[in-house]
Amino acid sequence: MKGLSSSDRDLLDRAAAFPMLALVQRWATVNSGSRNLDGLAATAAMLADSFAALPGEIRLVDADPVDAIAADGRTEQVPHGRHLHLSVRPDAPVRLLLTGHMDTVFPAGHSFQSIRWIDEERLNGPGVADMKGGLAVMLAALQAFETSGEASRVGYEVVINSDEEVGSPSSAALIRDSARGKLAALTYEPCLPDGTLAGARAGSGNFSFIVTGRSAHAGRNPEEGRNALLAAADLALRLKAASGPGFTCNPARIDGGSPNNVVPDHAVLRVNFRPRSLEGEQQARAAIASLAEAVARDHDLSIHIHGGFGRPPRPMDARAASLFAFVRDCGAELGLPVGWRDTGGVCDGNNIAACGVPVVDTMGVRGGDIHSDAEYLIVPSLAERAQLSALALLRMAQGRFSPAGGMV
Repeated sequence: MKGLSSSDRDLLDRAAAFPMLALVQRWATVNSGSRNLDGLAATAAMLADSFAALPGEIRLVDADPVDAIAADGRTEQVPHGRHLHLSVRPDAPVRLLLTGHMDTVFPAGHSFQSIRWIDEERLNGPGVADMKGGLAVMLAALQAFETSGEASRVGYEVVINSDEEVGSPSSAALIRDSARGKLAALTYEPCLPDGTLAGARAGSGNFSFIVTGRSAHAGRNPEEGRNALLAAADLALRLKAASGPGFTCNPARIDGGSPNNVVPDHAVLRVNFRPRSLEGEQQARAAIASLAEAVARDHDLSIHIHGGFGRPPRPMDARAASLFAFVRDCGAELGLPVGWRDTGGVCDGNNIAACGVPVVDTMGVRGGDIHSDAEYLIVPSLAERAQLSALALLRMAQGRFSPAGGMV
């Protein structure tokens, strides 16, 4: 940490000393699966209590309504938990956005519900890395930053949503509104175990294809039927075959079918697409439309398309590269190597970047095996990453970040 002033070091010491591990242990023992509304409400209350230590206005925001397609093809509304929003000094000259999520992929009935130590440095538990550890890092950095004499120059909004793991459908507008006018954004998804950040990200789109055919007796008059299950399978194969350099396609599930002696007249095909660029997204849209039309014609039935691309691709453009270079330089001041590499994974950083705001979206803890019951947090990274964020906030307050040129 050569070259840091005594006040810099004091701020970094405060960030590292914050009781992050205790918070992670407390938060991770409450199940907050994306569909567990009671668990999300309890988690939101705990987070609101913890983040209330920061100045500004804190509130819990009702989720926007979200439609989904049920297994029988009906459109139904899916409830989501409330989202935490904090606004601090909205009139300050430097304005930032910090985001995270409170939900995990582990539902209330999942067997993975408790924490345990793997060894002296690794804690296993649901959401300890993705991303209750990241939320603790964010809070520690902000608490330390608020003790700085330069904090008054920075205004920020914090959004912690309840639905990131299911694509943020009920919080997309809140994130978009909060991103408006911000110099930069930091999102607290976990980085890789070695500290590598996610660089450019692919986009993501989830679609349901509702196939409506005609039932008939499978033995007496099958030729009068129109097999919806067969058409759904045909469409899945054609969509998969259309994958290429521009996008990948993952047919994930088919709902529907009938008894063995009935030609099935209903099926719902679920598919995820990952475009690597905006051009790839357009290619995927064209394939979806043309192939659904072709399969409907060839099987003499109807196909209704529901869904969309909720996560736009996030390229490493000039503004993003400037912010990554700035974070890298902050890491260098701490003696912390910071590198990045492209990924097919998606997060709220995709949506923030689509608003024209540069974002580094893996400012959270080092950890691994996320989305599995082997998920772990590397505990020493709590202090390490809190210091990185605290220093980045301080350097931004000092006017040392420019979207055109990284560290000034």
